[in-house]
Amino acid sequence: MANILPTRLPGDSEDSAEGRMSFFDHLSELRKRIVNSLIGIGVGAVIGLLISKRFIQFITTPMLKALAANHLDQNLYYTSPAGYISLVINLGIYIGIVLAMPYVLYQIWLFVAPGLYKTEKRAFTSFVTFGTLLFACGLAFAYFILLPRTLTFLMGFANDGPVKPLISINEYFSLILIILLGMGLIFEMPIVIYILSLFGLVTPKFLLKNFRYAMLLITVAAAIITPTPDATTMLVFMMPMVGLYFVSVLVSYVVVRKKRAKEAAAAA
Repeated sequence: MANILPTRLPGDSEDSAEGRMSFFDHLSELRKRIVNSLIGIGVGAVIGLLISKRFIQFITTPMLKALAANHLDQNLYYTSPAGYISLVINLGIYIGIVLAMPYVLYQIWLFVAPGLYKTEKRAFTSFVTFGTLLFACGLAFAYFILLPRTLTFLMGFANDGPVKPLISINEYFSLILIILLGMGLIFEMPIVIYILSLFGLVTPKFLLKNFRYAMLLITVAAAIITPTPDATTMLVFMMPMVGLYFVSVLVSYVVVRKKRAKEAAAAA
């Protein structure tokens, strides 16, 4: 039965034992990695629930600053008896996802590793480290740059008439969750391109040739995730995405160049 992953590459003869996985072996391995990832997220969520109350002040700071900048009442409210508890639980779960991200990336790497050269397998530490770092950079960009601009813009409308905002903490949390996690995942683009390049699914030439289609997808993603209609905030959102795309092109170039050099050495 045909293999899903290119698990037996030239010049990697020492890996013959793990290089002959069947279709069902791959499915079993995928199931194992998914279960392990869910367990990791569950453990992270338990830790997140224990510390989530300490993060409430942290997540509300951008909103309070936006209200202060527009001379509005600096308070957030919950509108149901269970509203605050619901916030604590949801916040704890998402903190758990963030805490478990290195472990989840490690599980992803264990799944794709059998199809790689030995030297590429040794790169798993860099894979987990840079994947976590990029996710954290996405969160930081959203929290320190995108959120203040977005919230200040939205609260600015409250000064145009007699209607004043009564901000629900739960609705506010849902809003910032989309922005924070959206940017965190988008910043993983170079890691995704790295994996696809390892398996020959994309090349630098392919990425550059299809840049216009990538720009279309980036624009659509920015329009969906950005909660404001102004072009400035949308451009602020798009700039790191475009930058990450070109970083991904560079990553793909390095990966493809190294793979071709190894294949040439093996053929020689």
